[in-house]
Amino acid sequence: MAMNRERLLALYRTMARIRAFENAAELASRGGVAVFGSATSAQAQVRGPLHLSTGQEAVATGVCAHLERSDYLTSTHRGHGHTLAKGGDMRAMMCELFGRATGTNGGKGGSMHIADFSVGMLGANGVVAAGIPIAVGAAHAVRIRAGREIVACFFGDGAVNRGPFLEGMNWARIFDLPVLFVCEDNRYSATTPTGAMTGGEGAAARARSIGIPAEAVDGNDVLAVEAAADRLAGRVRSGEGPQFLHAVTYRIKGHVSVDAALYRDAGEVARALEQDPLAVAAAKLRALGALESDIERAAADARAEVAGAVEAASGAPWPEARAAYTDVQDCGAGTWR
Repeated sequence: MAMNRERLLALYRTMARIRAFENAAELASRGGVAVFGSATSAQAQVRGPLHLSTGQEAVATGVCAHLERSDYLTSTHRGHGHTLAKGGDMRAMMCELFGRATGTNGGKGGSMHIADFSVGMLGANGVVAAGIPIAVGAAHAVRIRAGREIVACFFGDGAVNRGPFLEGMNWARIFDLPVLFVCEDNRYSATTPTGAMTGGEGAAARARSIGIPAEAVDGNDVLAVEAAADRLAGRVRSGEGPQFLHAVTYRIKGHVSVDAALYRDAGEVARALEQDPLAVAAAKLRALGALESDIERAAADARAEVAGAVEAASGAPWPEARAAYTDVQDCGAGTWR
C-alpha cells in the first residue's frame, strides 16, 4: 500500500504541475501577470490562440510515466501537459509562451508549436492529426537504424476523422513500427461534440479494423491510464508493433482560453467536473492513507514553481530581430528581400 501511495503521489505531483501551468498560462493570455495575486496587466503576455489541456492531465501523466527520456513524443495544439509530463523545462516553456528568446524554441513556436528535442518532444502541432505522420516517420527512422526507442503519438478525437489518422496507422501496422497511438478523447472537436460527426464504433474500433490492438480506459483516472500505458508501451518496446490507447476524458475549458464554451450544456460540464482527474487522484490518495498535508503540499509546490516560471518569463529578453532569419528552410535559389 505504501508503494502504491508513493507512486500515486508522484503522478499527482505531475498532474498538479500541469494544472498550475495551464492556470497561469490562461491568466497571462487574458492580461494577468500575477499567478496567485490580484495584479493584472492591460496587455496579454501570451499572444495568439492558447489551447489548454485543463482536465486532461491524467492522460499525459499516465502515458509519459512509461516513456524514457530517449523516447519520442508528438503532440497536438494542446501540448503543454504532454511536454511537462515528458520532462520539458517549465521555465523555458513559459518563456516560449511569452515569446521570449529564452523559450524552448527561441520564442518562435509559442503555445501551439512548442517542442523540446532534449527530452524527445518532437513538437506540438496546430494542424489536427498532423502529429500522426510525424510520429510514424520518427518510428520508421528508429526501425531503420535499429534503435530501441518508442514513439508516443497523442491526438484528439477529432483527428480520427481526418486522413492522416488512417494513413499513419496503416503505415505503422504494415511495418510493425514502435508507436503507441494515444487518442486523448475530450469529446469535443473545437465547438462540436465529436460523437455527432463520427460514424461507427469510434476510435478504438477503427484501429482494430486495420490490425492494431486497442484498449479503452477512463482518461480521468491516472492509475487506470498508467496501468494501460504500462501494458501497451511494454508491448511496443518488446517488438509487438503499434498499440492503441483510447483514453476518454473531458475538456474542462473552452476550445481556446478566451472561449466561454457556451455551446455546452451546463449540466454536462458540472457532471464532468465531478470527475476532475486531480480530485479523483486525491480521493484515492486519501483511501491509501496519504496525509492531507502531503496532497496540499504537492499542489502548493506546483503553484510556487509556476510562479517562478512566470516571473522568469516576464523578465526574459525578447528575441533579436536578426533571429527571424535563422531556423528558416533554404529552398535553393531564393534570396531575401
